[in-house]
Order: sequence, then structure tokens, then C-alpha cells
Amino acid sequence: MKQVIGRGANAHDSLSDEDSDVIRRLSRLGLVMRTIAKSGRSLPALAVASAFAAAVAATDAAAAGPPKSSDPLVARGRYVVVIGGCNDCHTPNYAPSGGKVDEKQWLVGDSLGWRGPWGTTYAVNLRQYMEALSEKDWVARAKKLETRPPMPWFALHQMTETDLRAIYRFVRWLGPAGDAAPAYVPPTQEPKPPYVTFPAPPK
Repeated sequence: MKQVIGRGANAHDSLSDEDSDVIRRLSRLGLVMRTIAKSGRSLPALAVASAFAAAVAATDAAAAGPPKSSDPLVARGRYVVVIGGCNDCHTPNYAPSGGKVDEKQWLVGDSLGWRGPWGTTYAVNLRQYMEALSEKDWVARAKKLETRPPMPWFALHQMTETDLRAIYRFVRWLGPAGDAAPAYVPPTQEPKPPYVTFPAPPK
């Protein structure tokens, strides 16, 4: 960072974008620490760091705002979402209707459960999910994601960074909508209908 001490009230005017970003993040950390101090609680350093990271990611995503429709990655993201089959699970009634669902209703998650030896899973609301992530965080998470079936997480690992960024920008362009999907149900519990049952793998 540049030396800014002693430059007076207008010291930030000469800061680079990188320096300003560092100061902005440190200010947020100070806010988090003051909030914890007021609560009278003593939290482990890891918990504080995790809370700060989550706060930074959510704030960065909100500050960035939705991409413009003229952004070429928005159109690319729409294409990848369609050919990648994201709508098949994450958009209610998309597959049964042959894809005839208004784009405004895309990727809001579904209450249809997918039951198998792993338990019962539900397609998450991607429009809410992306709101809490920065583009950078989404790309990093997608490259390492491992989750329960039927989500083909391994396909995300094969995507280019450009396509992952395109998905993010398209979903953020759609904007937040819908409700959170039902929570995961362990295999020992009976899920509420509707759900699809996968046959057990051959022994």
C-alpha cells in the first residue's frame, strides 16, 4: 500500500483502486469486531474470519449490482444454462412443459424432492444463492463443489472460467425471486411428497 499518513483529509484522493479496496475491507472488519465486542461474546478467531469473509462476499455482490443486459456474458450465460440442463431441476415444470416456462420464473428452485440412498435433495434457488456470492467466489466454489445427487457437480469442474462467469452474470441479471427450496432430508426420514425415487444401485 502507498504511504498515506499525514496527507490530511484528502489523502484518499491519491489512493489506487487496490488501496481503496483494502481500506474498505478493513473498515468492514472493524465493524464486525465492534459488533462482536458489543455483544459481550468471545468468538474463536476462525469464526470471526468466517463471518468477515461472508460479510465481504455478500456486500461485494450487492455493491456490484445486476449486470446490464448488454453484457455479452449475460447472453452467453442464458445459453449455457439452457444447454447445461440447469433449468431441468432448478426451474419448476421446465422439463414436463418442454421448456415452456417464462424466463422470469427460471432458476427459482423446486420443491420436488430427489430421493435415493443419499437421502432426499432439492434443487436450490439459484437466484437467491448467487445474491450472497461475488463472481469471484462463485467461480472458486464451482470449481471445487461436491454435493449430493442428482446435481452433476462434476460438470461444473469441466466448465471454463468464462462460462462460469457467464452463468453468474445471467442469474444475477435475472435478479432475486422465489422462496428457498426445502431442506435436505436424511435417508432415515420420510420426505414430504412430491418426490422422485431413484432405484438403489445394483449390488
